[in-house]
Amino acid sequence: MDQQEHIKVIIREFQKRLLIILGGKLHAAYVHGAAAFHDSLPTGDIDFHVILEEPLTEPEKQALEDMHEALAREYPPLGGALDGYYILLEDAIKKTPPRSEMWANATDDAWALHREHMLAGCYIVLHGGDPKEICLPRSWPEIEAALLDQIQYIAEHLEVYPDYCILNLCRLIYSFRTKDVVISKAKASEWALVAIPEWKWLVALARRSYERKATSQDRAVMLREVKNFYAYAISQIDEARSGFRAASSPK
Repeated sequence: MDQQEHIKVIIREFQKRLLIILGGKLHAAYVHGAAAFHDSLPTGDIDFHVILEEPLTEPEKQALEDMHEALAREYPPLGGALDGYYILLEDAIKKTPPRSEMWANATDDAWALHREHMLAGCYIVLHGGDPKEICLPRSWPEIEAALLDQIQYIAEHLEVYPDYCILNLCRLIYSFRTKDVVISKAKASEWALVAIPEWKWLVALARRSYERKATSQDRAVMLREVKNFYAYAISQIDEARSGFRAASSPK
């Protein structure tokens, strides 16, 4: 079974089990991110948002925990890589990053980016209607704040996930240059292979790593060079931000 078919099976099971556990409390559920892009590179997770009419009870939280453990056990590896948020409808209709009802009440600091993806039609509906009926349009300051949060995460994980950091830096350079955030790491890295030829070789290594084809030597090279690429990316992002501010300032 190829990865896209594997994802479809997991999504169907996730959808079915959500309805059983939550019933009428389930307002909507969406999958977005790489799983909705049908990219040239394998995805490492399945991003989702489950929108609730009412807060979860403790038994419901435990049932959802059990469901995620079962999906991880029954559909490895991506069954264990469902990565998302259970949020209240009253929070989903706001611009403020919503707090999850699960997993230590984590806050979705990338809410502006997630809204933008769903408003652009990059999602799969598991339950409910069009997310445009829920999600408010974003502003660039919201988007920028979420992108800067991603830069901070990358800075802290350069030596842990060098391939992820390289590909996500490609996406960040693209997004700051174009003001378009509805793009996957795979598509952004394809863009970078042409747009930043001086780093083409490192981007190609990161793509090879995502394809599970990288050697130990490839990883050693990525670990050695990822900080240099990070420094380059920050310089490009700072330049794009300065240009945007200059263009936006009154004459």
